Amino acid sequence: MAKTPAKTPAKTPAKKASTPAKPKAAAPKAGVAIDKVCEEALSKLKELGIDTQLQADLEWCLGSYKADKNPAGLYEMADRALAVFNTEKAKKTKGVTAKLTGDLEKALKSR
Repeated sequence: MAKTPAKTPAKTPAKKASTPAKPKAAAPKAGVAIDKVCEEALSKLKELGIDTQLQADLEWCLGSYKADKNPAGLYEMADRALAVFNTEKAKKTKGVTAKLTGDLEKALKSR
């Protein structure tokens, strides 16, 4: 007659049926957000006191964007601001940084 083990084998707990994973929210784009860049550009334009018409247009477009989330106007104004900052950078105006123009370019590429 064969010996029976003194201990009974431990039962592994039954695995629960895994619930399907919830879909993750869309990951934020690696690029720069157009509204943030336009706000930075507006503050820099005000600080330097250049192109008051562009300042007014940027303020209007930012308000419009907050109301309807349509960035079309912001992209136009960012393009204009980039041109202004590039000319000021060529004049070596203090305060126009490569980071500012780079952020504007990145935001425009992410259109």
